[in-house]
Amino acid sequence: MNPSNQIHSENSILILIDLQGRLMPAIAQGEAVLKQCIRVAQIAQLLEIPIIGTEQSPSSLGSNLEPIQSYCSKTIEKEHFNACADGLTAAIPDNRQQCILMGCETHVCLMQTALKLIDEGYDVSVVVDGVGSRRALDKQIALDRLGIAGARLITVEMLGFEWLKTAQNPVFKEVLALLK
Repeated sequence: MNPSNQIHSENSILILIDLQGRLMPAIAQGEAVLKQCIRVAQIAQLLEIPIIGTEQSPSSLGSNLEPIQSYCSKTIEKEHFNACADGLTAAIPDNRQQCILMGCETHVCLMQTALKLIDEGYDVSVVVDGVGSRRALDKQIALDRLGIAGARLITVEMLGFEWLKTAQNPVFKEVLALLK
């Protein structure tokens, strides 16, 4: 698939990777990552964009944190680092080809999932201010690799305004309040 240069809310799905209770305290700037994920989930909800969560080995790492759980219409429990191997692609609605990824760890589960989604023909965007790893170097190298592999690297604010398209959008004021 030849991805569009633009992200469209009606084609998007938000995928929140492994924002789990026992993992987040180890993530560099974990609180900031979580805050950005919640902010984008709130925007996605306002724009009626589906949200899927993943949990890596939840028996060991615990469930996703409560605020994340409340936004996800579906959560995929997984043992593979690549969530597609545990059913993620089957959970993505057919009319949603633009996968927006956020979460942890950037260089493990998020990267492996993103690379597989790209291989399967999805249009993948990674929200760089909403991903985290324990070490900054791992995060940076993963983002470099993802960009080379064809993922679109974006920020929360870029995504919010791109989803809105216009100040005439009926939820513009609510989204603007979340972005500012």
